Order: sequence, then structure tokens, then C-alpha cells
Amino acid sequence: MRRAAGCAGGRGRTRATLLVGLAGAVTGLLPPVPALAAPGATGPADADATGPVEVTVGRLEPRTVTPGATIEVSGTMVNRSDETYTGLSVRLQRGEVLADRPALDDEVADPGETTSVTGPFLDVPGDLEPGDSLSFTYTTTAEALKLTAEGVYPVLVNVNGIPDGGSAERVGELATWLVAQPAAPVERTTVAWLWPLTDRPHRNATGAFADDELAAEVAPGGRLDRAVAVLEQLPRVPGPAPEATLPAVAVTVAVDPALLEELSVMAAGPYLVGEEEGTGTADAADLLERLRAVTADLPVVALPYADVDADALVAVGRSAVVTRTLPGTPEGTARQPVDDDGTADAAPGDPAAGAGGESGTTDGAVPPGEAEAEPTTGAGAAVVTDVLGVEPRTDLAWPAGGSVQAATLDVLQSGGARTVVLSSDGLTDGDAAVGADGDPAAARGGSLDTAAGPVATLVADSRMGSAVADATGSRTGGRLAEQRYLAELAALTTQLDGAQPQTVLVAPPRVVDPDPDTAAAMIADTLQQPWLAPASVEQLAAGPEVDAGELAARQSASPLPAEGVEAVAQSAAVRDDFAGAVTGDPATVLAGYDAAIARASSAEWRGHEEGFAAATTDLRDTLGRLRDQVTLLAPVNGTYSLASGDAPLVLTVRNDLPFAVDVRLALEARGKVGLTTEDIGVRTLEPLSRTTLQVPAHVQQSGGFAVTARLTTPDGGPLGETVQMQVKSTAYGTLTLAITIGAAALLALLFLRRGVRFLLRRRRAAAAEELPVDGVAGVPPTRSPV
Repeated sequence: MRRAAGCAGGRGRTRATLLVGLAGAVTGLLPPVPALAAPGATGPADADATGPVEVTVGRLEPRTVTPGATIEVSGTMVNRSDETYTGLSVRLQRGEVLADRPALDDEVADPGETTSVTGPFLDVPGDLEPGDSLSFTYTTTAEALKLTAEGVYPVLVNVNGIPDGGSAERVGELATWLVAQPAAPVERTTVAWLWPLTDRPHRNATGAFADDELAAEVAPGGRLDRAVAVLEQLPRVPGPAPEATLPAVAVTVAVDPALLEELSVMAAGPYLVGEEEGTGTADAADLLERLRAVTADLPVVALPYADVDADALVAVGRSAVVTRTLPGTPEGTARQPVDDDGTADAAPGDPAAGAGGESGTTDGAVPPGEAEAEPTTGAGAAVVTDVLGVEPRTDLAWPAGGSVQAATLDVLQSGGARTVVLSSDGLTDGDAAVGADGDPAAARGGSLDTAAGPVATLVADSRMGSAVADATGSRTGGRLAEQRYLAELAALTTQLDGAQPQTVLVAPPRVVDPDPDTAAAMIADTLQQPWLAPASVEQLAAGPEVDAGELAARQSASPLPAEGVEAVAQSAAVRDDFAGAVTGDPATVLAGYDAAIARASSAEWRGHEEGFAAATTDLRDTLGRLRDQVTLLAPVNGTYSLASGDAPLVLTVRNDLPFAVDVRLALEARGKVGLTTEDIGVRTLEPLSRTTLQVPAHVQQSGGFAVTARLTTPDGGPLGETVQMQVKSTAYGTLTLAITIGAAALLALLFLRRGVRFLLRRRRAAAAEELPVDGVAGVPPTRSPV
């Protein structure tokens, strides 16, 4: 029968919440599981829920208990109350053996008592004042705890004490596991690790650093410093060359190209954060050197640029944005270009250098007479090669969060992914792949159909990932996180008596915050424990296979806020519209803007709503400024004058961009009366230039006309500002000309009539002049004699 643990009995519920992180009544003393725990995991309640004395364990040996072994537990007890405790004592007690993973899961879901076997109490010298601490060490044997059967044993560290004026009572406790395994099973459980190196973007849409928080991450003791330290602490074996060594465990490193870009800029130094000089140059340079050293001997996977939230983008119809970030296709062009002086720039002055290295150049010259080979991978893979000096794997997709939508999987497959890593929670029968049903665990989870063909799946064990998430550098109890990890693996091995091969893939959460000693010990366990065996991720693809089902449905496309995702989609639409105006290769010319869109849609913004909102706003403003750099120039006084009825309208346009663009000009007269213009089609504006455009215009009447002028992309997107202007014409229009000609004709007729009348008067006058001066009418004039 299972029931809540009492004072003398084990507090099994503590073990459940501490070691698996599931919701429920919590009595453990480990700090809460951080936000980066595996999906479905939740943190325990306040640490003091089990009592006033907090118990931590720093040593628990051996990791695997064998017959005759001596068991030693060392730790610290801290008084978190206002009372003083005397008569302190500690003991170890255990519950029933768990022989398979289903039994372990049941124990987690409904903890039982840990009172099957109890060791004797051992006195701890000294009193425990408020706020004080005492160290303890408890030693017992496998025989004393009767660890006779192989499997996993729930164990409780039980601390008793006497408060002021009271009697002995349990004042603190801590739950963990003991593992009893055969020394040499027939088949060992094979374990592979996929280790992420990612961080949220720290550069804005123009490529400048928005903050200097990455400097703290790479500084000694920072999160990325510790993540690299884990790889440096891997056990090594002699290599083929004299005095050379190689990692004994082939951990696959999954790295974000955008993070490598940021580290490279910092390491080159100096770099600016706003108006101030950044502080991380030396530490970034040191970290990159260390990372180059460890990845030289380890397999490397290139993640999409900025580790974009592919599901979120595909859900809003922006599959092309995802494709431009993928490392396994030449269409994956997103990369932050730099100017000649090394300054990041969304639109480099030399478009041909946009897809090159950090300096805008490519490594290696093409021999004369030979054509440069067409790339088979994307810019992200080139970044990894440029920075780390290794050829990364580009056919392995690892979606953030361990799940993916069917439409997104189609995009990933089309972009070069042939294998996808999903968590056991991301598939309908994912538990079958991790042995949760009692059958053999097989990380190779069959294949999934896509529009372009099947994609193989590898299933990461969510429970293992949660165990690694517990092993953080900011909390105590790392040794118990490792013990939880071993308990999960031991349950798998025991359930089949080591008679069948099993494979397990461990993939920690993206922004893993590790304690290097603990995480490195977990990885080393696969080599050092006789019932475990190490393997690479690539080797798992050739191992045993199980049908893990179909993609698991999710309620939403992404944990990112919907309004921010929509803002990214709108910015991407602006980019696509502008791409139609670029006269060269848009993927090259706009690579910096593609990188900006990717950074704003990074999956690392999950859980950082304010930062995500700021990034999407900055992206929108930056794309808006892109449109503003191509614009019409208004006349000085706002007025154009036309001297004739068919005189062209001459307008000036300015292109402040370092690349040529095609534009359209649209003119519209208010009321469309008296002035008409012709469509001049698409015109090309040279880089950094002013261009005059002559628009044929026709006027039907003189006077002034209100005209609206707009500049657009070939697809109709607005460029610059709309210009309102007045067009004045002194030329005669058709009607005016007709009236004028008519008036002139009438005037001519009037002049003609007047002329005729004048001539008639002259004739009459001339006739009158022929009469004699003295003649009388009717009487002949007097004639002189001959």
C-alpha cells in the first residue's frame, strides 16, 4: 500500500519532485527546477516545506552499488529557522527495489514509503543555531541496507533533532536513489549526447549590439564558459599521433551560427554597445579558442541561423524565412554582413560580399579558368566553418522544444534535413522509444512522412534532459542530479536483464546552465560504468529501431506571443516586397535583413516576452527605414511649371541604398481634369544616386493642378513619402486654342469688313472728284475754244 510518508517513514514524494520535477506535493530540499526544464516538468515547492533544516548532499559513493560495497553520503545541514536544534542525528533508509522504468515512473507519480530497510542513526556533533550549518558523513554497507536485488532503490537521508524545549523529531530530509547493477551485463545500454551551444540574440536589426549581456555569459563562471568547460572535462584517450588525445565520448555539439558571429565580432574588438565600448573582447576571444580546440575532435551540428522558432514562422505563412536560415541548403542565406571596417551593416556597400566571411570575402581562391563550385550548404554552415574551422553536419534538424508541426517538418526536409531530433513528448508513441512501456529503449524512432519524402527520427529522452537541467551551476545538489540520471538509465538496463541492446539519446534544454563537474560526470558515466556504453548521435541512427508514432499535436504553434510573431511576419512581408525591387540577387543583397528577421524570431526569446517585443519593434522600424531610403524629392516651392501642352513633368528621385533598385512612379491629378500623365514603367535607380525621371504630361487647359506623386516597388509597395505638389501650366489647351482661333478669325472678318467699307468710300470719293468745279447739274460744262 502507498501512502504519504510519515516522520519515521520515507518522504517518497520528495524524491519524485526532486528527481523528476513533476507537479504534486513536494517535500524535497533541492531548489526548484529552472525554467529550462524539459516540457511538462515543474519545480518543487519551497525548500523548507519538509522542515526547518535544509539538507544538501555533495558526495554519494559509489555511483553503482555492488555486493560488499561501502556506501558513503556526505553533506551539509543548514538551519533555516529561528530555533536552535540540539541532539542532531542522521540515517539512511530505503524503499522497495524498482526493476524497470514503468515501476520508476509509478514511484515518481505516486511515491511510496522508504521504510523497507532503515540504517541506524548516527549522531552529528554540535548544535545548530539559526542560520548556522553543520557537515555530516554517513557510512553504511550494501549488506546493511540489504541491496541484494539489481535495480533502483529509493533512498531518504533522514535528519532528526531536538528544538528548544521540545522532543526529538524529523527536522530535515533529502531523497535520492541508489543503483545496484551487474558488473558486466550481456548488453550494455548505449548513450549518446547532443550538447547545445546557443543563447538569445544580443544584436539589433542593424547588426549592432543592443546589450552587453553576452560578455557576462562568456566571462569566467558565465553560462557559456561553463557549457564549454563541460566539453573540456570529457575523459580522453590516446590519439593516433604521439602525445595526442581524443575525447573518449563523442558528444555532438549543436551550435547556433548567429552566436558564433556575435562572439567573433566581440573577439575582434573593440565593439560598441550603443555609445559605450563592450567589455567582453578578451573573454570572447578566449572562449572561441577553447571552443575551436574541443570541436576539432567532436562532431558538430549547425543549427538554423539564430535558432529560429520554425513552427511560429510556418504557422503565419513565413516558410521562406525558415528556409533562409537553414544550414543544409544554398537557399539558407541569412548571415550578418559587415562593412570593410568590420562594422556590421544590414545592407553592405559591396553586395557581392554579402554572403562571404566575416570580412566579406571567401576563403581560398578559385584557380584561373575554373568556375567556382555551386554551394551545397547554406551561410550558417559557412559561419561555423569560418569561425570554428570544422565542417558541420547540416542534415540533422533539432527543433527547439523537441517538437515540430507537420508543415514545419516539410520545410525542414525541403531545406536539407534528413534526420530530425524530437523529444519523447513530441511523438504520439515517444514513450516506446525511451523504454517507458517496459520494452527495449531505441532512440531511433522510425521515420515520418513529408511532402518531399521520409525523414528519420531520433528520440531524445525527456527525463534525461530534465536531469541535466537540474545539474545547474547556480544550485547545490549536482551530485544528486547525476544520481537521478543514473537511476533512469539503471531502470532501463535492469528491466531487460542486460540481455537486449538499448540506445538512449540525451539532449539537454537549449539554454543549458550546467555545473561543469556534474554534467561532465554524467557524460563520463557512459564510459566508466560497466553497464553503460558511449556512442555518437550518428551511431544511434544505425542502432535498434522502434515505432515512435506520429507527431504529437500541440495547442499552439509556439510559446512566443502571437502579436510578436505577427509583427515579424509583417516585417518579412516588407522584405519580400522590397526583394522584388532589388536588381541583383535579393538573397545576397538582403542577407543582413534576413539575419535581422531571424534574430527577432529566435526560439531563444521564449520566456523573454519583453525582449521579444523590443526585438520585433526594432525590426519593424528598421524595415521601415529601408523603404524610406528610396524616395521622391519635392520641388523647393512645391510647384512645377509646364510651358507647353505636351511638356514632360521632370521629377527627381533619390536612392540612398548601396545597391540598385527598380521603382515605379505613380502620378494622380485631383479630379483627373485638365492634366494627364503617361506610365513610364519600371525604372532603375543606381546605388547612392539622384535620378531625374521625365513623365510625359498633357494639359487641356491652362492653370494650376493638385498632383499626388508616389514611388513604389514593382509590386506596389510604398517607397519614401508621398509628395503633394502644384503643377502650373501657361500653355493653351485645345478648347482655349479653339476659342482663341475663333476669336482671331472673327476679328479678322471684322477687319476685312471695315476694309471693304473703307475701299468703297474711297471709290465714291474718287468718282466725285471727276466733276467740274463750276458745273451745274444737268448743264454741260463750259469748254474752251479750239
